[in-house]
Amino acid sequence: MNGRLLVVDDERGIVVALKGLFTKEGYEVETAESGEQALEKFKAGFFDVVITDLSMKEMDGLQLLKRIRELEPYTAVLMITAYGSQRIAVDAMKAGAEDYLPKPFDNDELRLKVRRVMQTQLLRRAHNRLLEQVRLETGVFENMIGRSRAMLSVFEAIEKVAPTDVTVLVRGESGTGKELVARAIHFRSPRARKPFIAVNCAAFARELVESELFGHEKGAFTGAVTRREGKFEAADGGTLFFDEIGDMPLETQAKLLRVLQERRFDRIGGNQPLTVDVRIIAATNQDLEARVVQGHFREDLYYRVKVVEIRVPPLRERRDDIPQMVQHFIQDACHRFGLPDKQLAPAAMRACVDAPWRGNARALKSTIEQAVILSSGSEVSADELFSGGSPDGVQVSADRLVVTKSHADGEAAETFREAKEKFIERWERDFFLGALRATGGNISRAAERVGMYRQSFQQKMRELGISSADIGHASTRDET
Repeated sequence: MNGRLLVVDDERGIVVALKGLFTKEGYEVETAESGEQALEKFKAGFFDVVITDLSMKEMDGLQLLKRIRELEPYTAVLMITAYGSQRIAVDAMKAGAEDYLPKPFDNDELRLKVRRVMQTQLLRRAHNRLLEQVRLETGVFENMIGRSRAMLSVFEAIEKVAPTDVTVLVRGESGTGKELVARAIHFRSPRARKPFIAVNCAAFARELVESELFGHEKGAFTGAVTRREGKFEAADGGTLFFDEIGDMPLETQAKLLRVLQERRFDRIGGNQPLTVDVRIIAATNQDLEARVVQGHFREDLYYRVKVVEIRVPPLRERRDDIPQMVQHFIQDACHRFGLPDKQLAPAAMRACVDAPWRGNARALKSTIEQAVILSSGSEVSADELFSGGSPDGVQVSADRLVVTKSHADGEAAETFREAKEKFIERWERDFFLGALRATGGNISRAAERVGMYRQSFQQKMRELGISSADIGHASTRDET
């Protein structure tokens, strides 16, 4: 079989002729006489290439192209256009069409275009099968680790959206690896040789966020002593990643929406519109739908960034991946810190798998790094894993992790929820204290060490009641 082809045109004569032409070429050919009928056939089965007329009643070729892109980004679409509609054909190419051919078209030219595109599609399919085999054997995909069904779904989604320019919203809890997903999409896309620029919407001062994004002209405001290029200009031709987009100020959301619609913007203080070619990927750990209802996030922008959604699962939904992640983090830490090879004791590994990991992969990595550095032998024990000592009510034995509560008066054991919350609170306190002690009480360095922003680290210290007295002789200070 040379590939599957779908021919779409509301002129029956053209449909019949093209089916005969390409059946002789050895393709499996299906036909549709409207965009709606084409979508039904597309949903029922996979096609390598779609040939569609641009001008059709109700759903035209451009609308069909956009729907196909949403359903299956890998499918190649060839557009047949009427005489004099080259401008619309260019719009179709920007929307993701592989190529176009004006009417009246030459059968030989169309045959050559389809053959070229089909060969590319079949090679891509073979390449994807090879990547799938490698991924299943190693469990590693673009610096992400996992063989669980949840992670394989994420990897599959990345492969589908990467070749397109569709806007992607990556959702997941803090520490799940949303930026890794965004980077994987970029580096598997045609934009891979161009810049990947990450913007943390929660990190910028409110009054400077627009200058960071769009740049400014000299003298645009106090302190603007030179012209500055913004993130959009820096990412031209590449990908711009908006991390925690839910924290973007409303006024900036309006300007971002304009850029997404027009692909143009003005520097602050400038009067010359700038045009950029940038793919947008956004990420959030917030309930954007709720923020829309509350009036904190624009509904029109929400639908602009949520063309395709990828959800990154938390560790508690893929515990089977934890042992492999632990091994990877240990090897990486030993290599970076110049330490001999180490491994976790069986009880420590079971504790890792069973732990709640509210900070997800980021928390797991930080814990492993700390344990590798502080452990004395080649095997990291469960006590060394949680270096502050096992929390009250947690016993790490040789065969299991047990949560209990002692009562002198014979009361019943505490509930699972109570034990779990106490475990988490004590573990978090020990973890943050360990980071502060390792950096001599320097908050900025401790925050960087555990992969957090300084403000978030300080907020967590307040929540856990950590003060300079808890760290020993070192005092907490904020130095860089």
